[in-house]
Amino acid sequence: MARTKVKGLDAIYGAIRDIPDFPKPGILFRDITPLLKEPKLLKRVIREMAGPFENRPVDSVLAIESRGFILGAPIALALGASLVLARKPGKLPWKRHRVEYELEYGTDAIEIHQDAIEAGDRVLVVDDVLATGGTAAAALRVVEQAGGRLVGVSFLIELTALEGRKRLGGTKVRSLLTYPRSA
Repeated sequence: MARTKVKGLDAIYGAIRDIPDFPKPGILFRDITPLLKEPKLLKRVIREMAGPFENRPVDSVLAIESRGFILGAPIALALGASLVLARKPGKLPWKRHRVEYELEYGTDAIEIHQDAIEAGDRVLVVDDVLATGGTAAAALRVVEQAGGRLVGVSFLIELTALEGRKRLGGTKVRSLLTYPRSA
């Protein structure tokens, strides 16, 4: 699926801090916390991430733990949708839908409350970063498990070299920023 380019993102790119060798040697971590200190930039990020989905009815925004929560809540408000929290195992207190997925070394899972998505709900999945795509693919499966209909996925950052988009099939994927940075 083609990437949509948004012009004038230099200030947003400039607010992302690169931290080498975190959380382990060889990893370049894209830190969004400086962006969160800039209300005008954060407001633009929310507008840009929600915008492509404004003309598509969205009933729920599923935000992936934990930085996805930061972006998901204002995007849900912007779209007039409910907020669904996709959490790591053991964090939700009620009956849950659960999807396990493979990691580089082992497995993990995400869960949502069983009453968070109604059958037929149109769901937008939101997270901060698309890397290898494992967590996002699990989020798509949990939406399906709950009976929801996927509208698309919106990321702040996509690490294109890791090809996570491939794991999301034909889903409408929107990434505001890409690294390496495209011209």
